[in-house]
Amino acid sequence: MNAGILASYFDHTQLKAFATRKDFEKLCAESRKYGFAMVAINPAPVKLCRELLRGTSVHVGAAVGFPLGQITVAQKKLETQLALEDGADEIDYVINIGALKDRNYDLVAEEMNEIVSVCREQKKVSKVIFENCYLTEEEKHELCAIALDVGPDYIKTSTGFGTGGATFQDVERMVRETRGKIKVKAAGGIRTLADALHYIDLGVSRIGSTASVAIMEEFLKTK
Repeated sequence: MNAGILASYFDHTQLKAFATRKDFEKLCAESRKYGFAMVAINPAPVKLCRELLRGTSVHVGAAVGFPLGQITVAQKKLETQLALEDGADEIDYVINIGALKDRNYDLVAEEMNEIVSVCREQKKVSKVIFENCYLTEEEKHELCAIALDVGPDYIKTSTGFGTGGATFQDVERMVRETRGKIKVKAAGGIRTLADALHYIDLGVSRIGSTASVAIMEEFLKTK
């Protein structure tokens, strides 16, 4: 592991409702400095961050249906399309948790198909947010099965806005049940180098964190 490889795991995150232009300028400057994979933002500042990151390898990621997931399939699809038009490279969308709990697996699959298809057509990255803190083990299993059928680029543990974030147990399950066919992103509550490295050891391909800079600085102090 070196600093460049570690940085490439991070989706550097700013999703607060009260974030200002200054906050996004800071987010993008930090991402340029460390070489993070992506900035994770809400759709409104996508154009701004696209311009701030022009000429870099850092992707712009838009959160869709965030953080509750409680908008219609058509609304999530439109939100995805508009974010991509504004310059997003990646989409992290929240599933309809209520539909999953109602065992309306057809709606959950339809939603996933619609959003993943839009991303795939435009050669952009799709990530499905499970929000595991609200789910039973059976529901997590069903979501993994649906994802295996649909084929998003990533499945993701959490929004960071629920009652809990990523856990080692959930990541182990998601990696195991997708059998290497879908990448896994851990997000929510990851604030230390030790935790980040353990998630990487468990098989995640991305880590969403607001503490990316602190983790990188902690790593650099060990060198």
